Amino acid sequence: MRGDPNLADHFVRPDARAFLDMLAAMPQPEWPPQPEVYRAQYQAMKDMVDLPVGDLATIRDLTIPGPAGPIPARLFDVRESREPGPVVLFFHGGGFVIGNIDSHASFTAEMSRVLDLPVVSVDYRLAPEHPWPAASDDCETAARWVASNPPELGRVATGIALAGDSAGGQIAAVAAIDLRDAPADVPVIAQLLIYPATDFSGDYPSADHFAEGYLLTAKGMAWFNECYAADIDHHRASPLRCETLEGLPPAVILTASLDPIRDQGRAYAGALIAAGVPVVYREAVGNIHGFITLRRAIPSGQGDVAGMLVAFKTVLVEAEANRVMVQAAA
Repeated sequence: MRGDPNLADHFVRPDARAFLDMLAAMPQPEWPPQPEVYRAQYQAMKDMVDLPVGDLATIRDLTIPGPAGPIPARLFDVRESREPGPVVLFFHGGGFVIGNIDSHASFTAEMSRVLDLPVVSVDYRLAPEHPWPAASDDCETAARWVASNPPELGRVATGIALAGDSAGGQIAAVAAIDLRDAPADVPVIAQLLIYPATDFSGDYPSADHFAEGYLLTAKGMAWFNECYAADIDHHRASPLRCETLEGLPPAVILTASLDPIRDQGRAYAGALIAAGVPVVYREAVGNIHGFITLRRAIPSGQGDVAGMLVAFKTVLVEAEANRVMVQAAA
């Protein structure tokens, strides 16, 4: 382990330790990987490490008109129909290279059940075939589409919430900035950023401390970044570098204490607070990057997910109430 020698004493949950030991014992893939091979391997692991999707009243595929062709999406809703209200957009993680709607379907279904809201999961274009800013372009387009209340959605959005994990957390943060600067038909009322990447150009201790042995590695991050080929100083790659974060919607930010990009999430939470944005910050102590899709392999992560979603539900209820009051005053 590189970095602080005392990190050997840092707390690692027993179930996280067992999962990491299992990974270490498995044959390691060739490096650098081929994107299609890596995607197939990631998808093949899904049922081994994550929980089933479970029962849900509505699971329906959608097609969103996009800047470079149709954008696949999927509606998850615990109800068959509902009155007008907030709609959550979810952007999956995977370093902008791997992952899709299916890889995160268990989590998005859980979001709908706990929040009692519709969740639209977006299957944005992936790198290296579609480098930066293709992912953000697709996801901003998807958010504007949902905000326009198209009949295909079958739900009337009074406001939208943006959510994502890892690369998807970066995409959600970028979309919040883009939609602040050029508002959609309904407002963005909240954002949920789960172990987000927020600063490609920064140098943070956690990146060195947890460079190896905690699932997401320095080598892996370098490959993802090479594939995505972003302008690392631009706010649509590094939202922490945005000229101002004032006026962004309330945020819930969750990091994992054993994550190489942990400090990026911490820094973004601090920057939002300094800009006057309400923030709920939580850290999954003893857990690793990626745990929201590892809840079968790391069962304790379900507690982190439950606590995070309860916190986000509270933020959404308050944000929607504030929206209604502002509307009534106008």
